[in-house]
Parts: sequence; C-alpha cells; structure tokens
Amino acid sequence: MLKLRLFTAGLVLLLAAAGVNADVTLLAQAPRIGPHRAAIAARVAQLLSLSTDAVNIKATTTEGLGFVGRSEGLVEQATVLVGPA
Repeated sequence: MLKLRLFTAGLVLLLAAAGVNADVTLLAQAPRIGPHRAAIAARVAQLLSLSTDAVNIKATTTEGLGFVGRSEGLVEQATVLVGPA
C-alpha cells in the first residue's frame, strides 16, 4: 500500500493536478471486504486528500484461479480521476 500511495501521490504532483475521485477494486478470496469497506475508503480518501464520498471500494474473487484463488495474496486495481488543482 505504501508503494501505491507514493506512486499515486507522485503522479498527482507531476501532473500538477488534484484527485477528483477514486474507484478501487480488490480481488481476493478472503477476507470478506464488506466489513472493512468503510475503513478502506476512509484511508484511501485520506491518502489522496479526497472526501470519502469520492472513493468507491468494491471487491470480487477470481473464482479460485491463480494465487488470488489459492488465497496466497490479493490484487488491487485503482482508477483515480485527476483534474486541475
């Protein structure tokens, strides 16, 4: 997560832009994301200086495929819309 934060923060600074919203997808077999969704959204919002209303967190599984399906790790995909600062 630290590398993601540094990459995203650096990208925003390089573009001289500000985050507008973030859409995050977590791929994991376990744990269930639902109970942690609000905390994850709050942390992402804090890292990107966004309101929690501007952060969407969703999750899915890989239906048992690959290292994610074997519960050996998880994958995170994020799209952050940036606009003029």
